[in-house]
Parts: sequence; structure tokens; C-alpha cells
Amino acid sequence: MKYQTLLSLLVLLFAPLAQAAPFEDAECLDCHGVEGFGVPSEGEGFPRLRRLDLDADALSESVHGKLACTDCHTDIEEVPHRKGDLGTVDCVECHERLTGEAWSPGGRSGWLAPEPPRIVLYTEHYQDSIHADQSVPGNASCATCHTAHYVYPSEDPRALTYRLNSPEMCGECHQEAYRAYRNSIHGASIRTPWKGESATCSDCHSSHSVTDLKKTAAHRLVTRNCGDCHLKEVEGYMSSTHGQLAWHGNPDAARCKDCHRAHDTRSLDDPAALVAKDNKLQTCRECHEEANEQFIQYHPHGTTKDFAKYPVLWLFGKGMAVLIIAVLLFFYTHSLLWFRREKQLRPVKWVKSDYWSVPVREKRKKPHSGVHFRRFHWAWRLNHWALALSVMTLVFTGMTVMYPDTDWATSVVELVGGPTAFGLVHRTAGVIFLTAIFGHAIVVLARVLRDPEFQWFGPDSLLPRKKDWEDMKGQFRWFFGKGEQPRFDRWTYWEKFDYWAVYWGAFVIGLSGVLLWFSDEVGQVLPGWIFNIATIAHGLEAFLAVLTLFVVHFFNNHFRPSKFPLDTVMFTGSWDLEELKEERPEAYERLKASGELEKHLVPPPSRRANIVSHILGFTLLGIGLILLILVINGFIERGLV
Repeated sequence: MKYQTLLSLLVLLFAPLAQAAPFEDAECLDCHGVEGFGVPSEGEGFPRLRRLDLDADALSESVHGKLACTDCHTDIEEVPHRKGDLGTVDCVECHERLTGEAWSPGGRSGWLAPEPPRIVLYTEHYQDSIHADQSVPGNASCATCHTAHYVYPSEDPRALTYRLNSPEMCGECHQEAYRAYRNSIHGASIRTPWKGESATCSDCHSSHSVTDLKKTAAHRLVTRNCGDCHLKEVEGYMSSTHGQLAWHGNPDAARCKDCHRAHDTRSLDDPAALVAKDNKLQTCRECHEEANEQFIQYHPHGTTKDFAKYPVLWLFGKGMAVLIIAVLLFFYTHSLLWFRREKQLRPVKWVKSDYWSVPVREKRKKPHSGVHFRRFHWAWRLNHWALALSVMTLVFTGMTVMYPDTDWATSVVELVGGPTAFGLVHRTAGVIFLTAIFGHAIVVLARVLRDPEFQWFGPDSLLPRKKDWEDMKGQFRWFFGKGEQPRFDRWTYWEKFDYWAVYWGAFVIGLSGVLLWFSDEVGQVLPGWIFNIATIAHGLEAFLAVLTLFVVHFFNNHFRPSKFPLDTVMFTGSWDLEELKEERPEAYERLKASGELEKHLVPPPSRRANIVSHILGFTLLGIGLILLILVINGFIERGLV
């Protein structure tokens, strides 16, 4: 037993001495520091030398200068070593260990700083890039771009990755692209630096986030990077149909490279440019085979922000913006005043305790008479359902296109199934929307024309009349406590606004949507700039519709205190008779006096019908509010015009 103990102590004492001491760099440099040192390379024919020498001084000045040779070549067990003893250095594994920390500038060990250095982020980007796939023969590794030993910061002109050196470095693999780049305006400017900065490979493709050029992610990356130099042009492009659809991966939408070439980019006044005056028509015909001189008047980068270059678009966009602001300002003020007045009229109940008392306005209890007044026939309710569902679908898909580079928009396209399915859903919803609107108009007009006693400006007509103007003025007086609330008839002035606003929106959105849908055919007749106008009108009118429908319309019918949280009349088709007396006193008295009231009385909806109506109603309201939030998010990120 005592011998075993003694043996254990000896092992513990001499075990460290038995381990090989770390090799010093000088031992490695005995061979690798000799200029011309190398081994014969493999292959047929005359053996060529594979050089294995290095410049120790240059290595010491690089970012890895404070590392020992064995910090990277960890598998070397003896010096000198055989070829099979040396494996491939894994840069990624080492750089991943830097997460949350930074290499100490003071020596070979020690970790400092709580935040990850740039190299950690670059390593993560590289692992997600196309270059990281080492199953591809000859694919770029870290050493391909940074060299194995002389790794300098990208700001150092000695680095291969220095932006002015990167074209030649990338050209070692991408030779065809490099030859084209050298002849481009970008490449020519590199050779004439006195003309100003120009784009290099890393400026367009990034240094580490290089992705498959055939995929949508690459297009998005390059488009963003183009905007670093060509901000106004990219803003205009992203506001166009081309940019919006291409961002979501539509394979038929034009991208920067389709009109300007990917690497052989020429200036606009270069006769060889794809968008030069004499070449523009042929370039457009690559996608639009029937394009003519009318068609190519389209502005691919047209924007409402540049009056000097696009005065018509600027005036039209600002005019639409003024309309939107005026409408929203009026009706949002109307809603706020209404909310304030109804809250004021609620009776005050004092909630008391032994130490305090608080005034609380009691919630209004909806009247229940046991008898209902049928306000909407089932056919009109069905039409309203078609209208509501199609509008929400159009908002869901249309605002996704209007704000393509928001996080939620890209997720929505993927959820729907891609840009092709996405476009089909949008156009189908558009057809349903227009059918519901104009189908309703045809039916109403046919009924009116068959009734010789119909009064075009009577109480049953939705045409504006003098009473609506008087009612609106009276309502504002009531808002400020200067008079009684007007006695409304069958249709109120705000309901007529909602009704005719839908037709105005259907005309603007529908017409512009049809122009964009059938652009190839329309472009044969109308000048191409009509599509710029159509795109602006389509998006801004839809934006206005969202901010009135999901705010003003929802408030008028559901969210004002006397209606909150939901009016189910569009689901059940009827109001309680007491609600009719309160909401439409003139209609009630007119129908009662004429003896017509009894014809409209129906039993109240069943309990099940009420439950279903509330579930459906709250679902639609919830969807509408979510869409409103997404649109506001897009507006905050991208603006209006």
C-alpha cells in the first residue's frame, strides 16, 4: 500500500515534466523563416515548389502578430514535423470563442471588454454566406481573402481586403466579373481616384455576408448597398412597382442589374449603357416585349421627393398628401370631440370609502324593448361581408407591397406563399372588392329607377342634401354644448361620407390598380409616366382608406361611448326599437306616422345569433386594428410621400 502511495506522489510530481513544453516561434522559424523554404507540390510533371516560408516581421505587424504559431497550428506535436501532422487551421472556431469578449492587446492570453469585437460579427456573417460552403470546390476560405499569415485590418492598404485592393483580390476567383468591372464606371473610377470615390466589390456585395446571387437575400443586400451612394435613386426604385415586387422575390420584376448590368455598369451618357437613350427601348423589351416609345416614358426611379427631376410626380404626391392630411384632421377632430361630449353627458356616480371619494361616469346601458327594427336586409349584410373581407385582404397584401422593406412585410409574403401567390391573392381580393362596390350600385340604381315615387333627395336617399349640412353644423354645436343634438333621419351625414368615400376610393384604387395590372397593354396607348402616377395614387389612397376605415368608421359605429364595444347591426341586421328612437328619432316618427313602422319590426336575434355576432365582430375589429398598427409602423419607417 505504501509503495502505491509513493508511486502516485511521483506521478503527480513529474507528470508536468513529462508533457511537451510549448514550442517557441523561433523553433518554427528555423525552417519557415528561411526565404525560399518549401516542399515539392503534388501533381504530374516537373515538381514545383510549394513555398512554406514567411516573413516574420510582416507577421508580427499583422493582427495575429501577438499569437504564437501553435495558437493556430494546435495539432503540431513535434518539431520538425511531417506533412501529415499539420491540419487545416480552423479560423472560425477560434473567432467564435471571442463572443462577448475581445482579444487582449497586451499579450497572448487574457480576455477583455464585454461586447463582441467586429471579428465575431464578421465570422457569424461569413458562416451564413455562400463562401462558407466548403463542399463547393475552390470556394473561398478565410485565408483566400485575408491570406494565412499577413492579416491586416481592412483599413490598412497592405490588406488584400482593403477596399481599393478588393476588386483584384475577388477577381482571382471571379475573373469574368472582374474583367467586366474594370470596364465599368465603377472600375474606371478606381483607376482615377481624383474623380472621387467609387464602388468596389465589398461595397456592393459586403465583405462577409455574400449570398447566392440568384436568391432574394442577395438582391436586398445589393439594393441596400447601392443606396449608400445612390440614395435618391434607390428611394425612387423602392417606391416603384419594380422595387416593391423585386424586394419580395418576384422573379419577373426588374432589379438594378437588369437595367444597369451587374458589373459592367456604365454612366447614363455612355452610348454603351443599357439605359442610354438609344438602348432604353431594347432594355425594356427584355421584360416588356411589346414596349414602344410611349411605354419607355416610365420613370424607374421616379419619386415624389425631387421636384427638379420629377415635377409632375412631386406635385401629384404633395397634392395627395394635402388631401390625406385635411381629411384625417377633420374627421379625427370630429371623433375626438364626439368622444369628449358623450363622456361628459354620462351621469356621475361617486365611489366613496372612509377616506376618499372618486367621481366615476357610469357606463350607458343599451335599451332593450324586446322588439327589433330591421335595418339591413340579408343581401346588404352579405355585400358588407364581401366588402369588409376583401378590403382587409387588400390592406394586408397592398400595404405589404407599399412598405416592402419592413420586417413584418417580408414575413407576410413568406406566410402567404411567395410573391406569385401573394399577387394572386391581392388581385382576387381586388376583383371581389370592385364587384361588391359596383354590383351594389347597379342593384340600388335599378331599384330606384323602377320606383317612380322615389325622392332623390328625400330621407331614404343616400345623396347629400341640405339637411346633412345643417345636421353637421348642429352636431358641432352640440359637441361644444351650444345646442341640442340634431334629430337624425334614416341616414346621417357621417354615414353618407362613409358611403361615398368608398366609391371615391374604389374609383381611384380600382382604376390605378387596373392600369398597373395591365401595364403592357396600357403602355401601348398611354405614356409610361402614367404608371408612376398610378403607383402613387394606388398607395396613398389605400393609406387614406386604412386610416379612415379602421379609425373613423370604427369609432362612429363601434368605439364611441354610446356604442362601445360593438354594434352588431351589420351581423344581425336589426336594432332594438328603443335604439332606433334614440339614434334616428326623425326616421322613427316618420315611419310611425305613415304606418310603415310595423312592416320593419322583427323578433330580436336569438342568444346564439348574438354570441356568433359578437365573436365575428370582435374578430374583424381585432384584425382591422392589427392592420392599422402595421400600416402606422410602415409609415413611421418609410414615410408617406
